[in-house]
Amino acid sequence: MPKLNLLPAGCLIFSLTLGNIPGAYAQRAAESVSAAQRSAKSTQMTKAVTAFLQVLSDEQRQQATFPFEDEERFNWHYVPRERKGLPLKKMNQTQRKAAMAILETALSEQGFGKAKEIMAMEVILKALEGLPPENDRRDPDKYFFTVFGNPSGKGVWGWRLEGHHLSLNFTSATGEVASVTPAFMGSNPAVVPSGPQKGKQILKREAELAFALLKSFTPEQLKKVVLGETAPNEIVTNNSRKAMMNNPEGIHYGEMDAGQQKLFKQLLEEYLRNYQPNLAADLRTKIEKAGMDQMHFAWAGTLEPEIGKAHYYRIHSPVVLIEYDNSQTNANHVHTVVRDLTNDFAEDALREHYFKHKHGK
Repeated sequence: MPKLNLLPAGCLIFSLTLGNIPGAYAQRAAESVSAAQRSAKSTQMTKAVTAFLQVLSDEQRQQATFPFEDEERFNWHYVPRERKGLPLKKMNQTQRKAAMAILETALSEQGFGKAKEIMAMEVILKALEGLPPENDRRDPDKYFFTVFGNPSGKGVWGWRLEGHHLSLNFTSATGEVASVTPAFMGSNPAVVPSGPQKGKQILKREAELAFALLKSFTPEQLKKVVLGETAPNEIVTNNSRKAMMNNPEGIHYGEMDAGQQKLFKQLLEEYLRNYQPNLAADLRTKIEKAGMDQMHFAWAGTLEPEIGKAHYYRIHSPVVLIEYDNSQTNANHVHTVVRDLTNDFAEDALREHYFKHKHGK
């Protein structure tokens, strides 16, 4: 199979209706509203993280916090492993409620629901693997909250929620949420094969919309879409600090017909809608500015939606990369990731912030 390169992802047009306000004024009004909304969302997030830290003991707070500059901020992963931060299992009910309130400031109802289901899937996976009760390898309470820096509306700080198949990273700078990536969600099993929850599929829409788009392509289009008959065994970017991919591959957005473009946008939206609306709007705006003409969709592996047949796809543009891989555990094990190719961990925004802080008035 040809080498899989990664390029920035799909685009969706974000529009604001501003009545009859003339062009230039409408643009300024939209920018003003957007800035106000971003500031409000960041304030909610700041208050939630501050409230969480306040209900922790001194020992717990020390475990949960790191300096913003600490390299631990970039030490993200989605496999079951030892992690830094404070796990849910070491929190009382008040602390758990405060921790989950942080997540609600970042994710939509859809995204929040998926995150909770991914955590709960550990119980199902433990049963399927036949692990004894005392074995905590699969544990819905082994999800860690970590805060980097001092939550405020002026400085730079961030936080992370992470555990098996879930890694959500957020960074705030000068009163605004500056970055919402990397964002990883996965599920093993992808479709629960047996037991009381047989058939449960957390990341169902991500699969169904992609296959619907794939099935809509003509044989000539498929020659561009399909990179190979074998899917990679993992998302290509893995847990890299910076997702660098060159040479976009697959079919160009402009080569799709109107119906295919609609399906493509619906697939993109499934990922963006995991965020709170204002945060999703920021990503849409970035994608739109880069241009839909920069978008590509690529596929590898089986063309049939059957358990046991590995498949992979990606949405790629100069600014955003979305990967989906279902190849492990007899192709019933999904990994997905959203990467901002220009601003993961807010590194681009922070360079600008530090430059202004040093050279500004």
